[in-house]
Amino acid sequence: MVAHPPCTRLCLSGVRWLHEPPTKLSTAHYSIREVAAYARMNREQRLAFMWDELDKAADLFSAFWNADMEHGIPRICIENPVMHGHAKQRIRNYEEFAQSVQPWQFGHGECKRTCFWLKGLPKLEPTNIVAGRAQRIHQLGPSADRWRERSKFFPGFASAMAEQWGTHALQQLAA
Repeated sequence: MVAHPPCTRLCLSGVRWLHEPPTKLSTAHYSIREVAAYARMNREQRLAFMWDELDKAADLFSAFWNADMEHGIPRICIENPVMHGHAKQRIRNYEEFAQSVQPWQFGHGECKRTCFWLKGLPKLEPTNIVAGRAQRIHQLGPSADRWRERSKFFPGFASAMAEQWGTHALQQLAA
């Protein structure tokens, strides 16, 4: 299983919203009803909402992370950025990520640290180290689609996963 749970509430860059909640929500992530209800909340209610969102995100990550014990899934990869401490505390049986990779290690001339939490899978080996080291993701300005660009998963990662982990799984099944 390869899982890509939403990182908005789990990632280090999102921890600030747990102390000073945003003044509004986006319809890119929430229903019109949720956006309207949030707009009527006071600061304390918004803080409670953000912490509740963190709990939901941690529950989803936990479900993926514990799928080996709970559902017998032998090979697990969860992709997410570096997590903040509040998220780590809420994830059942939490372990630190096994590997972090960069797009430039897999044929894309960009920097965007991506972490993999692995069970039953080997670390990915870089496939195509390129010279470029553009900080495009980090330097994105505010926009309605900024979240989409920041969430981009690079095809080089996916190809390496399919090739390396597919081969690994087939070898295990043949043994």
